[in-house]
Amino acid sequence: MQEGLFEERRGYEPLAARMRPRQLSDYAGQQHLVGPGKPLRKAVEDGQLHSMILWGPPGVGKTTFAKLLADTADTAFESLSAVLSGVKDIRAAVERARNRQQVEGRDTLLFVDEVHRFNKSQQDAFLPHIEDGTVIFVGATTENPSFELNSALLSRTRVYVLKNLEKPDLIGLMQRALADPEGLKDKLVVPAELLDIIATSANGDARRSLNTLEIAADLAEPAAEGDVPELTEDVLQQVMQSSLRRFDKHGDVFYDQISALHKSVRGSDPDASLYWMCRMLDGGCDPVYVARRLVRIASEDIGNADPRALRLSLDAWDIQERLGSPEGELALAQAVTYLALAPKSNAVYSAFNRCMADIREQPDYEVPVHIRNAPTSLMKTMGHGKEYRYAHDEPEAFAAGEAYLPEPIANTRYYEPVRRGLEIRLSEKRERLDVWNRESAVQRYPSSPHDPD
Repeated sequence: MQEGLFEERRGYEPLAARMRPRQLSDYAGQQHLVGPGKPLRKAVEDGQLHSMILWGPPGVGKTTFAKLLADTADTAFESLSAVLSGVKDIRAAVERARNRQQVEGRDTLLFVDEVHRFNKSQQDAFLPHIEDGTVIFVGATTENPSFELNSALLSRTRVYVLKNLEKPDLIGLMQRALADPEGLKDKLVVPAELLDIIATSANGDARRSLNTLEIAADLAEPAAEGDVPELTEDVLQQVMQSSLRRFDKHGDVFYDQISALHKSVRGSDPDASLYWMCRMLDGGCDPVYVARRLVRIASEDIGNADPRALRLSLDAWDIQERLGSPEGELALAQAVTYLALAPKSNAVYSAFNRCMADIREQPDYEVPVHIRNAPTSLMKTMGHGKEYRYAHDEPEAFAAGEAYLPEPIANTRYYEPVRRGLEIRLSEKRERLDVWNRESAVQRYPSSPHDPD
């Protein structure tokens, strides 16, 4: 009896596996790749499969897509997981493909899930077999192939981007599962409004929506004996209580949302800035990391146009570390909306980058003698600090005609205030100082005017 129980358990398949489409026309989403008339769809139907990388978030059907490609092209399907396989497994799969090609005259589609987890040597092991046509290589990855895959492998494959499924696609998948005898037919009834909630929560992930539905079927109870259980809002809340939005802290979703936050602040949109920040927090991003990014934005995109932005960002960071959530997150919200509406200037950021570039490329110019330190008698006899003009002793506390850069680059200008925010006043101040420098009877480097060419 126990043996039969175990045999039954071994035969169990999750709902998501049972609901895999059997043909390409039933495949949900990705119409930009497999819609009527699309090049990939045509290549598959013509039996002209080629090696490729499928790049997309979890649950969008990369494995299903690869199986459908093999079935449509009447090609054998071999599967490896980069998490569980090594070079020995790769060789065995390739050998089976070679035998199949020689004995049966049939091609093999070799599907490698999470291919980015293979190291360089493991990825290189596929190259000769892709080149000689032993296998049609299809790798699946959730990570950016440009960063995670060898250039040699990328050069032998085409990259296709799979997108999150739209809500209507997810609702359609769940409706088919509820009507399919191999799915949940006569096991669960779900009102339309709850299907909508599940689809929204799944965030484009087909597997997540079907897993939620399957768990709900286990928990829902019939109103009366013999009735089909109907999902209620209370039961759905129990199922979804521990559900978290997808937020891969090391993947492209993470970096895309950081980029969206930064660009929304730079674009002076407080609503979008707040939205992307809240998306990151809701997905589990460390609030301190968000605070660090806000400090960076305050210096890079606002700078001296409104110096208060940097102080407010630092205060929000301090509050987050002192008080935690939710008080700290509210302070972050205050900071991000202020940053979005603050006047923008990248003058300091640009000046810093130009200055660093010059320092890397130019000689190490010596400090001009007149502004060197002279703590000893020897240094004084060498002229260190001689002829230095103490600015506080000069009119307006400004030594007109003086120079502080090395003579070869005396007229270099890095910082150019913009005509926004406080930098308007800084720009006007600089213009006055330039005039005083030009009109001064005393010039440190007479042959090098202070104004840049």
